[in-house]
Amino acid sequence: MTDTDRLAERIDAAFAEGTHEEPEARAAVDEALDLLDRGEARIAEKVEGVWVVHEWLKRAVLLSFRQRAMATIEVGPFEFHDKVPLKDGYADAGVRVVPPAVVRRGAFVERGAVLMPSYVNIGARVGSGTMVDTWATVGSCAQVGRDVHLAGGVGIGGVLEPPGARPVIIEDRAFVGSRCVVTEGVVVEEGAVLGAGVVLTASVPIIDVTGPEPVTVKGRVPARGIVIPGSRPRAFPAGEYQIPCALVIGYRSAETDDKVSLNDALREHDVAV
Repeated sequence: MTDTDRLAERIDAAFAEGTHEEPEARAAVDEALDLLDRGEARIAEKVEGVWVVHEWLKRAVLLSFRQRAMATIEVGPFEFHDKVPLKDGYADAGVRVVPPAVVRRGAFVERGAVLMPSYVNIGARVGSGTMVDTWATVGSCAQVGRDVHLAGGVGIGGVLEPPGARPVIIEDRAFVGSRCVVTEGVVVEEGAVLGAGVVLTASVPIIDVTGPEPVTVKGRVPARGIVIPGSRPRAFPAGEYQIPCALVIGYRSAETDDKVSLNDALREHDVAV
């Protein structure tokens, strides 16, 4: 059994038995959060092409809320009152953080990321080269890949409970346009583009309209897909109304440079970002 296996075993036992106040459980939770904070462990990772959730790390985050008391946190002229301390050491980590961006301890931001005034919650991960733009939020345990752009006002939802639930995942080189909302464990696959205002939950239909017949999926935006908000009619006892959906209207070209391809795709499909 590895050290990580033993750590997971202690945390799972404390969660199941309610023994989180014991010194051994407290030490185990602190160790798990340190691993998350340093990027040496992550809530979810891709294994042989499939996203796997490490439930014990989610349980560690949940136990930390039970263990900690409220405390005042002072940062220059700002004061906070919370249970979770704030992340620090950005210069050594090689991360640009523009005031008043906030990251809670237990989240990992990889070297080369840029945080405009934004918020990254505990358990989340933000990859190198990614920009979290102004007033964007990255919810608890969300996994944001490398070279991603989360545009202004984007809301990436947090998922802590149940521990087995998949968090929101934004894969490498995706572009999420202004005021998009992505929640409930939706996966935005590599290189996909969400136009401004797209709202995705586990139940919102994502309809590929690029072929002769529509193809509908839920919870997953296909790699390099270009997505815009849409609606479709649905009959109710009180009449017919439009309900939200998302439309895949094209795909970024794999043969050209990503940046050129993105610009061309947005112009071609008249996608607002």
